[in-house]
Amino acid sequence: MADDVVVGEKLAGHEHAVVRELSARLGADALVYQATVDQVPTVWVARDRLLEVMRCLAALPGPYSMLYDLSAVDERLRQHREGLPASAFTVFYHLLSIDRNSDVRVKVALGEDDLRLPSVMSIWPNADWYEREVWDMFGIDFSGRRRLRRLLMPPTWQGHPLRKDHPARATEFDPFMLTAARQDLEQEALLFKPEEWGMAKAADDEDFMFLNLGPNHPSAHGAFRIVLQLDGEEIVDCVPDIGYHHRGAEKMGERQTWHSFIPYTDRIDYLGGVMNNLPYVLAVEKLAGIVVPDRVKVIRVMLAELFRITSHLLFLGTYIQDVGGMTPIFFMFTDRMKAYDIIEAITGFRMHPAWYRIGGVAHDLPRGWDKLVRDFVEWMPKRLDEYEKAALRNSILIARTRDVAQYSSAEAIAWGVTGPGLRATGVNFDLRKARPYSGYENFEFEVPLAQRGDAYDRAMVRLEEMRQSVRIIRQCLENMPAGPYKADHPLAVPPPKERTLKDIETLITHFLAVSWGPVMPAGETSQMIEATKGINSYYLTSDRSTMSYRTRIRTPSFAHLQQIPSVIRGSMVPDLIAYLASIDFVMADVDR
Repeated sequence: MADDVVVGEKLAGHEHAVVRELSARLGADALVYQATVDQVPTVWVARDRLLEVMRCLAALPGPYSMLYDLSAVDERLRQHREGLPASAFTVFYHLLSIDRNSDVRVKVALGEDDLRLPSVMSIWPNADWYEREVWDMFGIDFSGRRRLRRLLMPPTWQGHPLRKDHPARATEFDPFMLTAARQDLEQEALLFKPEEWGMAKAADDEDFMFLNLGPNHPSAHGAFRIVLQLDGEEIVDCVPDIGYHHRGAEKMGERQTWHSFIPYTDRIDYLGGVMNNLPYVLAVEKLAGIVVPDRVKVIRVMLAELFRITSHLLFLGTYIQDVGGMTPIFFMFTDRMKAYDIIEAITGFRMHPAWYRIGGVAHDLPRGWDKLVRDFVEWMPKRLDEYEKAALRNSILIARTRDVAQYSSAEAIAWGVTGPGLRATGVNFDLRKARPYSGYENFEFEVPLAQRGDAYDRAMVRLEEMRQSVRIIRQCLENMPAGPYKADHPLAVPPPKERTLKDIETLITHFLAVSWGPVMPAGETSQMIEATKGINSYYLTSDRSTMSYRTRIRTPSFAHLQQIPSVIRGSMVPDLIAYLASIDFVMADVDR
């Protein structure tokens, strides 16, 4: 047995409290412990004991009450699995305890000829979409729940795209031919049949009345469809339908080198810019054992907070517009341009800089950056005060959003809500404070909170977050460290030019690192960050290669849209529009 796997009585003295508790309650033989680079306690359990383990974790003192993520790995081509249980496909569950500020990862090994698991929807309702996604992408079945149907792929799709034997490029498929018969089949698949979506008639002598909203509707904020079952203006039930923006980002992660995948991350929450680069490069740096200079940390924080402001300004403008106020969005777009001017001056790009690098950033700050930033942090607070006074304190906007789409802290946690949507219910959980990364522990700022958890509070929390972001950016301006803008590490930075001209081994290393990409050590790691819309994370599996073996992208918007039916049932159609506006989602962040 390899050093990274612990079985039996060794678990009793384990460093992770949750592993000791599980061992004490279930018996040491129930668990196999796996050490990971990210040090998240990770245990393997047998399929027939999965529900027992999950119920135990949900009932512990300081319970693991949030199913943060659920996905799978096709292990069949993986070469470096030393000491791990035999597995053709592995399903993993990432659970989060806010009370403990702690995570645990539970894994189940499956054989290729027996891809089935019990559903955990009875414990966490948000397992619904995650299990559907795993079935859609990997073909793994979950029993004890409603019939599984495609989530991201079209209903007529053949195969499961995240399996290793599924083609990754269009050139690997046969030429596409749209025959008359196939066109009829595709049109038939698009028909909405309420019974198949779980909608029930009120009585046998009544028919359905439903409204199809999207996937092309201004209030849907992207290619998002939601089908409403109505009784007059009241929403009896609804079904969100996603996948129209799916591009296979996780599949792309298996075909790009560690460096060349960075620009793809920009396109996830495409309003978050370099904020998307951050969890990815931090995760890779953990794998490689890279420690970046202090200057890199502060530069990254400054750019990330600038993008938090640009994202929140767009949210606030469209939020006010959706509830009837037209003018503010034009002012807010003007302010966004001022922030983008700084971003462009520093990175050379505006919305998608792809500027963070493994081990640092693309280049150092240019001359004059400090004046641009100083002008912005002097300008922005006064504008935010005006927006609050003129728009968010407006009696009409308050009447349209106060007590609308309200949910409690417990409901938010049960559905996997993070970020401002969770903090608007009074839960003080911001990763920048709870688990500081990239030097956030060195900054002074407050975590904005509200209590009602309604559409109005979600907007007010984001407004105050922008004030705190300005505060953080000002500290970056006033305390920017000197030093290099990248780490001196062979897996991140090519060797100096003068050495490659004198030393053939160095030249070969340079050539391989640039043409093929660096080879990362085998292992598993993850990194969470407090992104613009909630917690975003990358969970990377390296098989000692120039590319990731498995790239799992957990996005906040995916969880937030799944919650919609539980919140909006019994409300009116206009309340749904205000609710959608208050979520602040991006469909690329949902579909990936």
